[in-house]
Amino acid sequence: MEGVCENPFFYLCVMKNYQIFLLLFFLPMLAFGQKNGVVINGWTNIGTFKCVNANFQNSRSIYSFSGSQLPNIPLQVVDFDCKNKIMTADFRKTLHSEKYPALTIKFINFTKLKANRFTALVEVKMMNVTKSYNIEFSEYHDSLVGNKRLKFSDFNIVPPKKMGGMVYVKDEIDLFFSLAVR
Repeated sequence: MEGVCENPFFYLCVMKNYQIFLLLFFLPMLAFGQKNGVVINGWTNIGTFKCVNANFQNSRSIYSFSGSQLPNIPLQVVDFDCKNKIMTADFRKTLHSEKYPALTIKFINFTKLKANRFTALVEVKMMNVTKSYNIEFSEYHDSLVGNKRLKFSDFNIVPPKKMGGMVYVKDEIDLFFSLAVR
């Protein structure tokens, strides 16, 4: 059967395909080396959306994860751009950007697992609700890259609906990080 992994070690084949997927997914974020970025990906019942915090992406900040001073990163909600005026406006409205202008990512602890692999306890604060998550990071060209699947409902946010509920945003979102490090 063409297109199906014919390797007798199916697990190895699946892992290889998974690694290729991860590489292709993160490559655009990593292509420019040491760079900051926060991207929120989400889904609707008819497609996907991607919102990038443009101001943070253009920042020249370099973060340190040694010692007791771990990063606390405030992100202005109005700096998120979904590359579509209506989606951007809906995203900001959903997060009540006028009442809660910042989304905060605060590192509580940070531990090295093995070469180029780390885990961190991270607090994410949206709309005055703070949730803690364990997130794994990988180091690549002086950047730490990680992601975590969250839910709007974790933060008491009701995903928006349009056209009488015919178009709706799903509860899950993916939060992707790329942080320039020393």
